[in-house]
Amino acid sequence: METIASISTAPGIGGIGIVRMSGEKCFEILNNIFIPRSDGKIKGYSIKYGNIINPDNNKIIDEVLVSYFVSPKSYTKEDMCEINAHGSNIILNEILELLLNNGARLAEPGEFTKRAFLNGRIDLSQAESVIDVINAKTEKEKQAAINQLEGFLSENIKKIKNMILNILVNIEVSIDYPEYDTPDVDRNKIYTELDNIKEELIKLENSFSTGKILKDGLSIAIIGRPNAGKSSLLNKILKEERAIVTNVEGTTRDTIEEFININGIPAKIIDTAGIRNAKDEIEKIGIEKAKKIAEKSDLIIAIFDITKKLEEEDFEILRLIENKNAIIILNKIDLCINEEKIPVEILETKKKYLKISAITGDGIEEIYNEISSMFCLDKIKPENNIIITNTRHKQSIKDALKNILNAEETLRLNFPEDIVAINLKDSIECLNSITGENVTDEIINNIFSKFCLGK
Repeated sequence: METIASISTAPGIGGIGIVRMSGEKCFEILNNIFIPRSDGKIKGYSIKYGNIINPDNNKIIDEVLVSYFVSPKSYTKEDMCEINAHGSNIILNEILELLLNNGARLAEPGEFTKRAFLNGRIDLSQAESVIDVINAKTEKEKQAAINQLEGFLSENIKKIKNMILNILVNIEVSIDYPEYDTPDVDRNKIYTELDNIKEELIKLENSFSTGKILKDGLSIAIIGRPNAGKSSLLNKILKEERAIVTNVEGTTRDTIEEFININGIPAKIIDTAGIRNAKDEIEKIGIEKAKKIAEKSDLIIAIFDITKKLEEEDFEILRLIENKNAIIILNKIDLCINEEKIPVEILETKKKYLKISAITGDGIEEIYNEISSMFCLDKIKPENNIIITNTRHKQSIKDALKNILNAEETLRLNFPEDIVAINLKDSIECLNSITGENVTDEIINNIFSKFCLGK
């Protein structure tokens, strides 16, 4: 394979920046531009100190440390090096340009990890987990990705494939060698074994609902009338003045989105325009956008001013949350002189309601607790479970399960065993697509195109 190079650290100024190179001519190219302070044979898992120079004029570009990784004991299973330079964009780009001028080519997004997969160091599910580790927003999301990177999912898939193969071997022996005195296939035993396989696949498929929450987080829309306290609530949750708060109604015209962490789960909280009869075209667009976001969200926080009577806009909000996951917030308890009566229309929704003050912070913690309870966030423990977070994996497991169900139906209808064998082989092929034994180049290229340069 060609020798590839790329900057691996994020753009910007930092203490250290890394330029990475991998391929057959890695050390040859490096020797053209790197002068170590000490000589000696190149050894894997070693670091040398020296200078990167421009070979055309011997000008020193930077003082660096170079890490050496000798094939096959490297990230890509090829000869590799990582040039640790000062974290200046100018320096890093100069070093990269020198590598390219001396025989390397610029790596494509994710090409280092792609080579690790193609060279057999990791399977495809492990390769996909790399980007999940990088993009993780919470500890639990990171742990789920680390488990997949460590091969927990791959081992589970391998176990299920072996269970299928055990059935397949017995069926094919009786089909291929009828002249030998082999025992007849025990159909009841196959039923039992298929049930066990089905149970394992269903467990994996069901884990996706948890995995989706871990990876994508929850989408939470705050809706309410103007001046009900939506922006004040957002600011209190974020513990910063993120949204403008005034006594003027209709201040929020567009959405404001921020991520928060609830019990280790990322949640995107969205402040929206106040629901009312719009005063102008811009506000009208903002209100329509608020309704669409509320419809698509995982949870709606519907906020009402407890010091005011419900009006038509409030009733519209109650209609919006009728068939949605929702928490009703009765705000401004700090302004109440007496215990305010809960409007009957709110009680009739049967939704959970909480009394808070978005100014003092009273009751804010209860919102976190209620969200956690609604989605069972405290029970999500990726360190103890294999959790599917990837839509592609879920679909492959679903297809594998369908073939197992077809195999059961084929047995029930007393079809020949070779039809059962076809279903079992198709199921294995579906599982192989997760770990990468039978995926197309198009799928592989699509997966790695989502990676950043240098990974």
